Amino acid sequence: MSPSTIAAIDLARAIPKAELHVHVEGTLEPELIFQLAGRNGVTLPYDDVEALRKAYAFTDLQSFLDIYYAGASVLLKEQDFYDMAMAYLRCAHADRVVHAEIFFDPQTHTARGVPMQIVIEGLHRACVDAGQELGISAVLILCFLRHLSEDDALATLEAALPWRDRFIGIGLDSSEFGHPPEKFARVFARARELGLRLVAHAGEEGPPAYIRQALDVLQVERIDHGVRSIEEPALVARLASERMPLTVCPLSNLKLKGVQDLARHPLRKLLQAGVCVTINSDDPAYFDGYVTENYAQTIEALKLTPEEVVQIARNSFEASFVDEAQRQQWLDQLQSVVTKFEE
Repeated sequence: MSPSTIAAIDLARAIPKAELHVHVEGTLEPELIFQLAGRNGVTLPYDDVEALRKAYAFTDLQSFLDIYYAGASVLLKEQDFYDMAMAYLRCAHADRVVHAEIFFDPQTHTARGVPMQIVIEGLHRACVDAGQELGISAVLILCFLRHLSEDDALATLEAALPWRDRFIGIGLDSSEFGHPPEKFARVFARARELGLRLVAHAGEEGPPAYIRQALDVLQVERIDHGVRSIEEPALVARLASERMPLTVCPLSNLKLKGVQDLARHPLRKLLQAGVCVTINSDDPAYFDGYVTENYAQTIEALKLTPEEVVQIARNSFEASFVDEAQRQQWLDQLQSVVTKFEE
């Protein structure tokens, strides 16, 4: 490993950063899954933690989702959601994440009979406590499962509105193939009326056309993943000119075979084209790494420079749903760490 690469990785570990693409259900480590299963009397189809970990051999997005939803079956009580979110926030804090915008999938839980209030209150309480105990800022984004109907998404949004002050926006996740963004035009229009922030997964496994739909039909403010935009230079140019953030998750793309080799990941090309690229962990318990590990492996594979690492961290704050004063405070903190490294 070259001195520049080592320096870039050291810098990535030290600088403050925001994480904008993490599914809280995807932070459930096997140890916590078994702990919650025991607490709630849930029988798992695995003998022990190691057997479950060995099952994390995904071939595509759907094979991952199958085990992801099975893991979520242990979440039944408010304390379960609290414990899961706090475990993630402690890991994020250790990775120098100062702000996290956390996705959650209420339909995964309400379909099992878990009340909406239990889901939201458990997660929200963890965000509040983590802010007080760790000094980390954390907010929630409610995501819809795109393999379900838009009517289900609309009903989910309405059911969540009594806790409107507990989440800042909506997103769109789960199986991308065959479920284009335009399928959810009405629910995104409704969320826009309510003043919610709008994001959507697009261009992970789905085609570049899904990214354009998310922009033009859903009118999102960020694209989650978006890596297949690299296939269309005109789309890349549009993303760059509009400073449309992409919340890229390199280890997720590698694990789910979106790229066969991290050295072939399009992140650097997108960054060099002027796209507001960020690095995130997606489902870190399943994809072998939280956010700093995503930075480190991507730096090594793509030979990112320290300057590029700083730009990615800057992008994470630029793309955050926070007020300008808070954004500038974090950017100042980032510059302070960079200055110390340069001395």
